Amino acid sequence: MSESVYYGLLADVVVALHLAYVAYVVVGQVLIVIAAPFRWQWARNPWFRLTHLLAIAIVAYEAIMGIRCPLTVWEEQLRELAGQPFDSGQTFLGRLFHDLLFYEGLPDIFFTTLYISMLVVVLQGIIMYPPRMFRIRRMPPPVSPTAHTLSLPA
Repeated sequence: MSESVYYGLLADVVVALHLAYVAYVVVGQVLIVIAAPFRWQWARNPWFRLTHLLAIAIVAYEAIMGIRCPLTVWEEQLRELAGQPFDSGQTFLGRLFHDLLFYEGLPDIFFTTLYISMLVVVLQGIIMYPPRMFRIRRMPPPVSPTAHTLSLPA
C-alpha cells in the first residue's frame, strides 16, 4: 500500500474519534436525563460527570475563542497528505462519520450557539441531578485491646 492510503485511513480514524467525542457529550447527556428520575447511581459518578462537563466546556471555549477543533485540523492535514479532498473519506465508514459531523452552508454562529446551549444543558443537569462527591477512604479508629473485654459486675 502507498503512503497516501495510510494517511487516508489515519484521517478516517481521526474522524471516528471525533464522532466518538461528540457522541460522548450528546449520548451521555441523554443517558443522564433518562437516569435522573430512576435515581440510577452510575449517572452520579463524579468522574463521568466531570469529564462530561469538561468535554463540552472545551468545545464551547474553542467556539467562543474562534479556535478550530484540533481533530478537524488533523483530519484536514491527513486528507491533504493522502491527496483527498476534506469532504471525502478513504473508507465507507470514514465518509459516513465525516458526513455525520460536518454540515456545509451553516454559519459559525449556529455552531457556537449550539455548543454553548449544550454546555448550559450539561450545567443544568449537574445542578438538578448532581454527581455524588468523591469518596475518601478513611481508616477506622484504632481499637484498644481493652475495649473488647467484658467486665463482669462485682
